[in-house]
Parts: sequence; structure tokens; C-alpha cells
Amino acid sequence: MSVGFIGAGQLACALARGFTAAGVLSAHKIIASSPEMDLPTVSALRKMGVNLTRSNKETVWHSDVLFLAVKPHIIPFILDEIGADVKARHIVVSCAAGVTISSVEKAFMALDALADGGVKMGLPRRLAVRLGAQALLGAAKMLLDSEQHPGQLKDNVCSPGGATIHALHFLESGGFRSLLINAVEASCIRTRELQSMADQEKISPAALKKTLLDRVKLESPTVSTLTRSSPGKPLTRSPALGGKKD
Repeated sequence: MSVGFIGAGQLACALARGFTAAGVLSAHKIIASSPEMDLPTVSALRKMGVNLTRSNKETVWHSDVLFLAVKPHIIPFILDEIGADVKARHIVVSCAAGVTISSVEKAFMALDALADGGVKMGLPRRLAVRLGAQALLGAAKMLLDSEQHPGQLKDNVCSPGGATIHALHFLESGGFRSLLINAVEASCIRTRELQSMADQEKISPAALKKTLLDRVKLESPTVSTLTRSSPGKPLTRSPALGGKKD
């Protein structure tokens, strides 16, 4: 599996670092595109060994999972550019506020907690992280390949009186399901708030033009203009625009 990031900012850098640190992906399996190659985050990605390009299309060509790690107002232009290159094999994830987003951050938190549990029970941190990542990756692959309901897959792996059903009971008693639902709801509400704030900051071209013209009028000094009188007569000075008549 290969991963691509359209946009090479803080989010792309953080995700790439997380993928490589957890052992989920090697850096050479990651590609990121950015029109600017002198950004600090681009330098950080380069040091990780991530492939870099200025071409968004190239990122699509070399990716199975594609993250749109750009600001919301850029998304339509990106989709227009790469739309024809996105195929059925691609999984496209938008990371922009105000646009449908994935729950990658929740998966990382769950993975971190699983690793902590492993360490508590005596596993080395590196191995605990890797086992947790493999568990999440395996569960996701099983779900995508089988197309069964998650609840059915959960029931399939729970043996009567086994460790799995005991673990699930503990999660349910602690409100695990409700916490995830509330986390998704909180994220959605905040995303809508951010989008609303962004919309309020937008100025229409007509309003912007009017504002600029008004500023020009206010800042322009009062000047007089020269007009030509009838033939044979000298030039006369006319009142400045907006001046009072004598």
C-alpha cells in the first residue's frame, strides 16, 4: 500500500511521521506534493525519506490512499485538477475543515492506548505499537474485504467465555461506544463552526472592488484639471472634481 498527500503542510507531516514511527508504512511508500519546496514541513518530509513532487497528478498516480491535506477553499480546484486521474482503486480522504473528514486522529489515539496497555503487561514499546497497528490494519482490511457489518465481524471473533468478549464488556461498561460517538459529534460541530467563521471572512469580488475604489477616492489628493477654451484663448483652470462652484 502506498499513501499520497496533496499538500505538504503540518497535517501531512504529522501523519507521515505517525505512519513511519508506528511501522505502518515505510517512508519510500509515501509521496507528497506541494507547489512550494522551501517550506519547513517539506524539509521535514524530505529528511524522513518521503518522496516529494510539485505535481498533484503524480501524487495520485503513485498512491493507493490519497489524503487531501489542503485548506477547504482549495479543495474544488484540486478535485478539478485530479478528478480524471482518481480511479476505483483509490481511497480518498479529505482532511479539510468543512469537508467530510476521516477519523485518523481517533485511530491514533486508540493505537496509543493499545500500545500503553501492551507496555503495562510487559511488552516493549516498539513491539506494542507495531502489534496495535497491525491489529487496526487487519480489522480495517477484514471489514473492507468482507463487506459485512462491523457488529457481525465483532461477533465472529468473540469466543464464548473468551478474552475478547471480556475485553469488549469492559469497554462497553466504560462507555467506549458513547465516547466515540460523542467525539465524532464534537468534531463535526467544531468543523461547522470553523467553516462558518471562514465563510464570514470571505468578501465578494464586487464588495472588494467597491472597497478599493472608495479607498482610492479617500486617499487621492484634491487636484485641479486644465481645460482648453475656445480656439485662440489660453488654457484655463477648472474647479477640482467635487469642488464648490463660485
